[in-house]
Formats: sequence, structure tokens, C-alpha cells
Amino acid sequence: MSDFEDLKILDNEEPEMMTVAQHEKEMTRMETANKRWFIFAVVLAVMLFVSNAAWVIYENQFQDVTITQDADTTDGSNYLNATGEFINGTRESDN
Repeated sequence: MSDFEDLKILDNEEPEMMTVAQHEKEMTRMETANKRWFIFAVVLAVMLFVSNAAWVIYENQFQDVTITQDADTTDGSNYLNATGEFINGTRESDN
């Protein structure tokens, strides 16, 4: 028998009849499962929010440290300033 003939047989079979009580029982079971999935999704969203808030609070306890460095460029030295810009010093003989 080919697969196509198997499908024909399945299509010709009548579906199993379900009583109203069985149907209500299945619907109640499905509604309960849907409520559980919804609660699960809400709990995951709350946990995500709480973990992100905890991480932000943890990171904010540290101080930002800023180091400033004065550079004298009259001697012809080259350096990077605080913004990362390259400063090419000049020699007095070039002036």
C-alpha cells in the first residue's frame, strides 16, 4: 500500500466523538496551561528587569576616575591629549 492510499484511509475514518463533559475538561486543561505559560512569561520579564537593575546598581557603586596630565610641548615632544588627539610638539628652532 502506498502512502497516498494510507492517507485516503485516514481521511475516510470518522473522528472520534467527544462528549460535552470531555470537551469542557480539555478546555479547562488548556486554559490552565495557558495561564501557567502567561505567568511564566511575566515572571521571566520581571526577573530580567530585576537582574538589569541589580547590574546597574552594582556598576554605579564604582567611582569614575579621571586622570589629567599636563604636557609641555615647548620641548618638541609628541603626546596624546585627554581626548585621544595626537599633539605634535614643535621645537623652538622651528619657530
